[in-house]
Amino acid sequence: MHLDPVILSRLQFAWVIAFHILLPAFTVGLASFIAVLEGIHFITKREIYLRMSVFWTKIFAISFGMGVVSGIVMPFQLGTNWSRYADATANILSPLLGYEGLTAFFLEASFLGVLLFGRNLVPRWAHFIAALMVAFGTLLSTFWILSANSWMQTPAGYKILDGLFYPVDWLAIIFNPSFPYRFAHNVVAFYITTGFVVIAVAAYFIRKNVFVEESRVMFSMTFWLLSILVPIQIILGDLHGLNTFKYQPAKLAAIEAHWNPEKRAPLTLFAIPDQKNEMNHAAIEIPLIGSIILTHEFDGEVPGLKQWPADQRAPVAIPFFAFRIMVGLGVIMLLVIISSLWLRIRHRLFDSVWFLMVCQYLAPIGFLTVLAGWVTTEVGRQPWTVYGLLKTTNSVSPSLTGTDVILSMIGYMIVYLIIFPFGIILMTRIVRKGPSTTIKEELIEGGQPSKPIVTPPEYTHDNS
Repeated sequence: MHLDPVILSRLQFAWVIAFHILLPAFTVGLASFIAVLEGIHFITKREIYLRMSVFWTKIFAISFGMGVVSGIVMPFQLGTNWSRYADATANILSPLLGYEGLTAFFLEASFLGVLLFGRNLVPRWAHFIAALMVAFGTLLSTFWILSANSWMQTPAGYKILDGLFYPVDWLAIIFNPSFPYRFAHNVVAFYITTGFVVIAVAAYFIRKNVFVEESRVMFSMTFWLLSILVPIQIILGDLHGLNTFKYQPAKLAAIEAHWNPEKRAPLTLFAIPDQKNEMNHAAIEIPLIGSIILTHEFDGEVPGLKQWPADQRAPVAIPFFAFRIMVGLGVIMLLVIISSLWLRIRHRLFDSVWFLMVCQYLAPIGFLTVLAGWVTTEVGRQPWTVYGLLKTTNSVSPSLTGTDVILSMIGYMIVYLIIFPFGIILMTRIVRKGPSTTIKEELIEGGQPSKPIVTPPEYTHDNS
């Protein structure tokens, strides 16, 4: 049996990044949430915000550690499985990834220890600054990673010599045409993902009638935030779609399963794409709406896959269904937000049993949405690693065999299936314990503890 190293390498990378992306989708938003809690506590000195911050910081520490470990594997694979891609793009992508290490990782490493262990060792303002720096570090990391990914989607500011990409304009490379939309869309998605985890935990506490004060504050403030972010995300998604229409029309055609270019195109709600025969089966369509949504013009022309050779088309079914899963989950989120506003007006936000149950079981919805969006973006880009310039089949390591990939993939699968369940178990235990009911915080003023340091009994003169 022939084992295709290209297909297997893609599956291996998909396995690794699908697990890894779950962690930034959580930690980016959670770091900002912790910074907000620390800021409110710093200003108001209310202990409830301190208790919530300590609680979520414990969860953040575990998820951040898992994210670092799972993220190390990805650049390693670029050398083992994708050496021709790494060689061709090294002059552009290596500096971008290096900037992430020099800025984001150093910033996070410098202040993470203070955030986790320095509460009683530094002034309160310094601990708040540490929380802000960690949150900023996660956003900075997202900035560089998405800049690199966006350049692969919409390359700019480069020249090609002897098959290698060289930088010509770094500002054009970093702020390539799709980057602003991709960055905003992903960051808001990460915040929404974290928000639904927070309300799920809060709903669990409210239903159990434990940590009532903390859970109600978390529940209310997060729903206010989501009530703003979810509508904004819909707008950002629309802008991102217009950008895709302009710079990646073949991807848009695959996402919509459009085979022929068409004006006044219908919106396909559901279909079974038949790539071999270049048609759709069992299609459910709304006339005219496709052009209006995709081009913002009544007579706008939607591209068709037949405009490109068969070997330059993405596997249509995957991005087609992944996109609809993403949109469907987004509609569910919007309905939950509308329900929360309705219940809030009726003063039943904390009392509706059915709503609390729904919220509790919506914890994974953000992660599923992020995964669906990632699949839409990355599979829709195929057959290119650098859109329109470098094919995936020309990116894999030349001496790589299918057996090599199978063996390493089995190793990755075993390790990830050990690390992630254990991490989830640890975080679940923290959730079940809940926020500490009382926290004795020794505030530090002027660099000195506010309470005298007591010498442990075993070191006193009497016990010497």
